[in-house]
Amino acid sequence: MDLAIKAPPAAAIITTSAHTPLRRCQDSLPQPPLVWVQGPIVVGAGPSGLAAAACLKEKGIDSLVLERSSCLAPLWQLKMYDRLSLHLPRQFCELPLFPFPASYPDYPTKQQFVAYLESYAAKFGINPMYNHTVVCAEFDERLMLWRVRTTQATGMMEDDVEYVSQWLVVATGENSEAVLPMIDGLEEFRGSVIHTSAYKSGSKFAGKTVLVVGCGNSGMEVCLDLCNHNGYPHIVVHILPREMLGQPTFRLAMWLLKWLPIHIVDRILLLVARAILGDTSQFGLKRPSLGPLELKSLSGKTPILDIGTLAKIKSGDIKVRPAIRRIAGQQVKFVDGRSEQFDAIVLATGYKSNVPCWLKVPHVRELCSVWPGLGNESTLVLACVMMACDPSPWKSRKGKGHHEQERETSLMGS
Repeated sequence: MDLAIKAPPAAAIITTSAHTPLRRCQDSLPQPPLVWVQGPIVVGAGPSGLAAAACLKEKGIDSLVLERSSCLAPLWQLKMYDRLSLHLPRQFCELPLFPFPASYPDYPTKQQFVAYLESYAAKFGINPMYNHTVVCAEFDERLMLWRVRTTQATGMMEDDVEYVSQWLVVATGENSEAVLPMIDGLEEFRGSVIHTSAYKSGSKFAGKTVLVVGCGNSGMEVCLDLCNHNGYPHIVVHILPREMLGQPTFRLAMWLLKWLPIHIVDRILLLVARAILGDTSQFGLKRPSLGPLELKSLSGKTPILDIGTLAKIKSGDIKVRPAIRRIAGQQVKFVDGRSEQFDAIVLATGYKSNVPCWLKVPHVRELCSVWPGLGNESTLVLACVMMACDPSPWKSRKGKGHHEQERETSLMGS
């Protein structure tokens, strides 16, 4: 919708007068300076944050984009491994109003995608405020304004600032913080342990026996990168070929969903996958009871799109192991009773949103836990905009709320 930017109402004039005290985030801390923002505040300079800012700019609306890191798209630039490429065709990944260059392949590389995002920001004149971490954001119902408190990366109190605006867009995504699993003895492992957010390439592990724990798309690709160095992934997920019937699997699934219910589409995908990949259970790859799309819808878990890892598993270059029972020294004991020694462990256990830690609105934790299939980002972007206009959707428990409607139309996440 178009946002009519206007000056704050008289009742919302920023003041510290004793007659109109303002409730702030973390009242016990020294109060930072207040800055009025004429347009919306966008938290996050990743793809969604850039897209939101660009669409606003196209309507003649300037926004303030806050980013805690020192660059745009920090997940892509700072935390992704070198060999990464998009797992979906580029047409499903381009941002509004600006297509990928025609010279790009169907599945752009990490470097190409980052270059595209930088060109996107330049085209729309988006200049995020880097090294600004949002520590608290809340809606002041008395003033009908959003209050967003930030701190510089240094953490010095004199660098804290509180921004005030009528609108807030949360675009920090669902991959803000690394998820570290609880494994008995992991802290005492005598080899190296890293999360995939710190993994760049397999060259560091040449000649080493490596255990990859948790294999989604990242884990499978890391295994492929490590296959010449004896990687041992533990896999209990859906695997689909990246292309089916001459079409990208994602494109085929989206087309089928226009005509068929999700459980029927799942059956079709699994039948074609079995015809192409064969029976993966003989390699220790057990399929969950739910189909890949339904699993994504209900739990947020993304199905694996195979790019060559399965062939390495079939050849024995990558070995599959069951769940870990415990770790002792460099020995890893599995639930099937087997025990093996490893030089390093790579945790491909994913990420989680940090939004509940700083967004102080009713039911935000409940939303992030109850509706994982929506993707935390898409839920909160819409919810925050709605609440700035009318907080009632967050408070009402009657009838079909906005979040229920969103859930019906979102199957594959963002």
